[in-house]
Amino acid sequence: MIYTPEETMQYVAEEDVKFIRLAFVDVFGVQKNISIMPGELERAFRYGIPVDASAIAGFGGVVHSDLILKPDPSTLAVLPWRPEHGRVVRMFCTITHPDGREFACDTRTLLKKAVELAEREGYRFYIGSETEFYLFKRGEDGEPTSEPYDHAGYMDIAPADKGENVRREICLDLERMGIIPESSHHAEGPGQNEIEFRRADPLTAADDTVTFRSVVSTIAARNGLYADFSPKPIKNRAGNGFHIKISVANNERGELLPKVIAGILRRVPDMTLFLNTSDESYMRLGANKAPKYITWSSENRSQLVRIPAPFGESQDLRAAELRSPDSLANPYLAFALLILAGLEGLKEGTELPVPVDIDLYSADEQALSGLKMLPHDLEEAVRAARSSDFIAGAVNPKILECYCKK
Repeated sequence: MIYTPEETMQYVAEEDVKFIRLAFVDVFGVQKNISIMPGELERAFRYGIPVDASAIAGFGGVVHSDLILKPDPSTLAVLPWRPEHGRVVRMFCTITHPDGREFACDTRTLLKKAVELAEREGYRFYIGSETEFYLFKRGEDGEPTSEPYDHAGYMDIAPADKGENVRREICLDLERMGIIPESSHHAEGPGQNEIEFRRADPLTAADDTVTFRSVVSTIAARNGLYADFSPKPIKNRAGNGFHIKISVANNERGELLPKVIAGILRRVPDMTLFLNTSDESYMRLGANKAPKYITWSSENRSQLVRIPAPFGESQDLRAAELRSPDSLANPYLAFALLILAGLEGLKEGTELPVPVDIDLYSADEQALSGLKMLPHDLEEAVRAARSSDFIAGAVNPKILECYCKK
């Protein structure tokens, strides 16, 4: 259900809500929040709630540190792991300056503007994702260890798969929050898990991704475990991917997806800094089904972009799956860049290169010699982003500098 401010205040009064978490993310997509009590909710909707942003990554220093959080009532969700009596709810927020101006480093607003631009040009984008994470045991001191929760393999079952009940708790709590996972299973690495979500509008998909990461971390801790979303938690084992499915539609029936893919392939070197944000990210690429080359194909999981086989409802709207991002990427920023690159491909009629229908992990040097590669390390990704006219037009310089200095 999508609430208005008035309906939200009524819900809070009738459902014994005692705390309202106003959630937002820093420039790297890390969730933050401030809690208010019900008596402050009307003021929050009318004027916003001030926060000191001086210690938040990318939000500025101490000189001009006041920012305003304005809650979005359509994102209201109960936190199901909190008490039934004295409930806690959460809403995502828009961030502004005290005088009402947009805050340039609010990546949620950046995504909203990308979606609005697409709609003005007659296009509707839909995004889904698959997110991987590892579960590690905690020591007697409660700190994370390097010991995986289990040593099961891809899609194994209990008792080898010890994460089965943890994933069940995660999926049930997400369902109580109005987020319905499509599937969940053990992934390739020891203690590695994967949960997949259906496509939705981009802002909902990004909000759900941030919520998902929070729920996973909370449920893992409740089970005495640590959830690790980092790109390469265990050397020489599968890394954590954040596979993004994107599709597009308009009022005319036409083949739009090839031009969207072409736009993404053209701009992916420029945006890799924002999809793969750490030195560790580049240890993942090129192994264990993580891509290295800028290629595409149907169904082929060795490619940067693959076109999943259509089935069921998905036959009505084909999707492209980008496989390079890792699980630490800011979903608002990642989705915005993909939409903007796709729009550029649509506007310019960018031609899709020929598919590469080979296994890139076992191909010989001759087959690979003519293929372009993703940036091979963080330094190369920074150079590509800094020199890109696409990034200059898509991302505020302050956000770019934060990523270049990370």
